[in-house]
Amino acid sequence: MHHRCVATVLATCVSIGAATGADRADETFGCQGNPTGNPIGGGEGYRGVLSGGDHVVTTASALLDALKKARPGQVIWVPGEGEIDLTGKQGVSIPGGVTLASNRGVDGSVGGRIFTKQLATFPLFATGGENVRLTGLRFEGPCESRDRIAESSGFVTTGHYGLEVDNCEIYHWNIFGVGGRRGASKLRVHHCYIHHCQRSGYGYGVSLSECDACVIANKFDWCRHHIAASGSPGCAYEAAYNLILPNANGHYFDMHGGRDRGDGTDVAGDWMLIHHNTFQGAQRAIVIRGVPAQEAEVHHNWFARPAKQTVVSGGNTRMYRNVWGPDKTLEE
Repeated sequence: MHHRCVATVLATCVSIGAATGADRADETFGCQGNPTGNPIGGGEGYRGVLSGGDHVVTTASALLDALKKARPGQVIWVPGEGEIDLTGKQGVSIPGGVTLASNRGVDGSVGGRIFTKQLATFPLFATGGENVRLTGLRFEGPCESRDRIAESSGFVTTGHYGLEVDNCEIYHWNIFGVGGRRGASKLRVHHCYIHHCQRSGYGYGVSLSECDACVIANKFDWCRHHIAASGSPGCAYEAAYNLILPNANGHYFDMHGGRDRGDGTDVAGDWMLIHHNTFQGAQRAIVIRGVPAQEAEVHHNWFARPAKQTVVSGGNTRMYRNVWGPDKTLEE
């Protein structure tokens, strides 16, 4: 693989892309060996939670005003008890270098809640520049069902570097919770709880197209696909130390191939690196619908079923040292 993702999680630098050798005494399987220093899914025990900001907002009008005024390096702070209704708004731009934050996990706080009740919201937020951060908040969409109704999505970054989404709860977005689109790069989604994104035919926790991403130490449940990717050039991701709970209405992780795009190729993205994840359910875990241009690596995961039954690929994929079942039966 020509590119490996190095996930910087808070003050701890973890070279997530480095494979764990078979001869290492500390070899682990699944997410239990989580090296990030923070709990999977975030919340209680998450270190580095912000406690205030340059702009404190408790209403929709105050939030929208702060987003107009905020400058790079500034924090817009939603108190933990805050409830901000953005119904009727969409495409709200977060300026480059600005952090939108609350205190999820501190003294029992579930984090400030930003929500919309409008079914047609696509997306609620968009990056307006590089290095936007969303942390410690709850983002609630308008629809938790699988019904094919109006489209809703939480955040999208297009053409920008370095969107970071951490320690958030993201739910009820029927198309996708977090999306990376053409020209975006180094999207980081870590220590979040992402659930109930499950519309039939869509329903993605994290959705990628012509974007690369690190998806690290999250908890996923009740999505159609927890991670989905178009497979177009530039599309790549590393997924590591995630806990995938058993509920889904499709396979868990995927990468589309050329037949899905109708571009006359069999290319399924640039690369994938999927390791140290725990997949609790019986659905197919990973479906690579073509051939990665560089390579896909699948190792040190803990599957409910043997990897040869739960991982599907069109080629150019290395699978090694995964375990399955309650006894952690090893597949070399």
